[in-house]
Amino acid sequence: MNQSGQYLREQAQALAGALPPVLAHAERLAATVAMGVHGRKRAGMGESFWQYRHAMPGDSAGNIDWRRSAQGDALFIREREWEAAQTVAFWCDGSKSMDYQGKGASQTKSDRAQVLTLALASLLSRAGERISLLETVAEKPGLGETKLHQMAAALGDVNASADYGTLPKPNARPAGHRVFMSDFMGPEDAIFPALSAHADAGGEGCLVHILDPSEESFPFDGRIIFESMGGVVNFETLRAKALREAYREKLEARAEKLQTWARRVGWHYLRHRTDKSAQSALLWLYGIIGSQT
Repeated sequence: MNQSGQYLREQAQALAGALPPVLAHAERLAATVAMGVHGRKRAGMGESFWQYRHAMPGDSAGNIDWRRSAQGDALFIREREWEAAQTVAFWCDGSKSMDYQGKGASQTKSDRAQVLTLALASLLSRAGERISLLETVAEKPGLGETKLHQMAAALGDVNASADYGTLPKPNARPAGHRVFMSDFMGPEDAIFPALSAHADAGGEGCLVHILDPSEESFPFDGRIIFESMGGVVNFETLRAKALREAYREKLEARAEKLQTWARRVGWHYLRHRTDKSAQSALLWLYGIIGSQT
């Protein structure tokens, strides 16, 4: 290898080494899902014919395909494929609570949230959708590798200060699809009013409720000092096992309230544990968002 080739190789290796590991992980995850995912089509105002469907009350007479309808007694609408790119905005909880990793867990909640965020963003970007990361330098919608690198760098620059995440306020950009990844452990008055503000702004959304296995099973017993990741909450008990039932009831109540809220406003809800398959979660998310963007 000549000196020029050696130099280029060293530069390429240095550049690859500088990439955030979370982005590399996310790209590998996205690649495994992309192999089994076909192109997405949806009805809209494009020019490519997609399908016929039966006319329904409220359809404009101008949208009826009279040639197709003349073949029988029913009226048909000629739908076209939507070709305009949509915007999918992500919020990835960067609070200290997300840094929790129970005994035996392979990664923190934050790690899983970031990998899912970037993997889903990668798939959507490949499909021609614009992506953004709310409340960061990557908030302006974009697509392609440059945007993914910007989002990965923004996630890496998050410096957690609060114990629990505070959801972002809706921005002035047109409503698209929003994906919020969090453990949603904070006070209810810091969660649901903010969620409702996003729902009122229009568009679709998805809540990804990320939990550590020990947060669901509560395997603690005996004398335990429970302390929040930021040190705001500190509680000592001599009989941790006696708290298990009450704790689980509160956790289930929070999950049920999130799911009920999502169902009421037409959003989607996914409860996901860090010891479960990230690929399965990504497939579910891509399927949901692919049917709505």
